[in-house]
Amino acid sequence: MPPLFKTWLTLCLLLPLAAHATNREQRLPNGFTTPSASAKVARAPIHYGTLRARPANAAKSPSLATASNAAKQSSSVLSRAVNVLGTPYRWGGSSPSKGFDCSGLVKYAFNDVAHVNLPRTSSAMAQGHGVKVARGDLKPGDLLFFNIKSRRVNHVAIYLGNDRFIHAPRRGKNVSIDSLKKPYWNKHYVVAKRVLPKEQNTGLRVANR
Repeated sequence: MPPLFKTWLTLCLLLPLAAHATNREQRLPNGFTTPSASAKVARAPIHYGTLRARPANAAKSPSLATASNAAKQSSSVLSRAVNVLGTPYRWGGSSPSKGFDCSGLVKYAFNDVAHVNLPRTSSAMAQGHGVKVARGDLKPGDLLFFNIKSRRVNHVAIYLGNDRFIHAPRRGKNVSIDSLKKPYWNKHYVVAKRVLPKEQNTGLRVANR
C-alpha cells in the first residue's frame, strides 16, 4: 500500500473519533474537562457552596442554649407564683397550704431553680444575692425590693413584666398582682436584683444606688 494512501486512510479513521471526543468534552458539566492525552492539564479546585444545612442533631451554640435555659427558668418561677394567686397572707408562711408572707412566696417560687438558694427574709435577699438591675432593664423573674414604713428593705416581690409584679402584700390580704406605676409602690421602691444563675447576667446595666 502506497505510503500516501496509508496516511490518508489513517486520517479518515481518526478524524471522526477526534470529533466525537471534542463533542463529549463539550457536553460535560461546567468546571470539568477531559485532559489531553499528550499533556497534563492543571485542574482548578472545585469550590462548594459555603451554606450547608445543619444536621438535625447538631448542638446549639452556647449563647442560644443559655438564652433558652434562662427563659425556661424564668417561666418556671412565674408559673409557680401565679398558680398560688389568692393564697392568704400569713407571717412566716411559705406554702400554699399554710399561706405566704412576701419572702416565703419568693422562696417557694424559686424552689425548683438549680443553683439558687435564697435566704428567708427580704432584707437578706436584698443584701447578698444576685446583681442589681436598673429599672429600665427589668425582666420577668427579677426581684423587686421595697421599704415600707422603714428605711430598710422589708418587702420583696417578683417582677412579671410591663411594670407588674406578684407578691404577698400584708395581713388580711392575699397573694396578688400589683403595678409599679402606682404612686405607693413607686415611692417605696428601692432596688431590683436578678438572682437566676450567673450565665444569664451577661450584659446587664448595673443600677447605682
